[in-house]
Amino acid sequence: MAQVQYIGTGRRKTSTARVRLVPGTGRIVINKRDAEDYFPYETLRVITKQPLVLTETEGNYDVHVNVDGGGFTGQAGAIRHGVARALLQADPEYRTSLKRAGFLTRDSRKKERKKPGLKKARRAPQFSKR
Repeated sequence: MAQVQYIGTGRRKTSTARVRLVPGTGRIVINKRDAEDYFPYETLRVITKQPLVLTETEGNYDVHVNVDGGGFTGQAGAIRHGVARALLQADPEYRTSLKRAGFLTRDSRKKERKKPGLKKARRAPQFSKR
């Protein structure tokens, strides 16, 4: 018998997360490592659980994530986006609460490109009169 699973893809900055929700006990596995081992900060672990806490399904699903690109913060945001999309597949009635919390909207903010003549995207060289 095939196991029921819900799939969602999440993106944030340059990170992409492929998320699978499987009925289980609430374990979160990121790149074959436990979430506590993968993320160094508690706040990042909280961000990944936000959609589950909001929909009160925290202990109902095991979360299996493949994430690449970017840093920890971008990856945590991508996982949150993917979990929210997967929950939507599991039960379409979660849509209003997830949408209101902003978990279904892809955060499109990225690093601005560096411009010629400047040190960074907007940082100009220090002005000196002499």
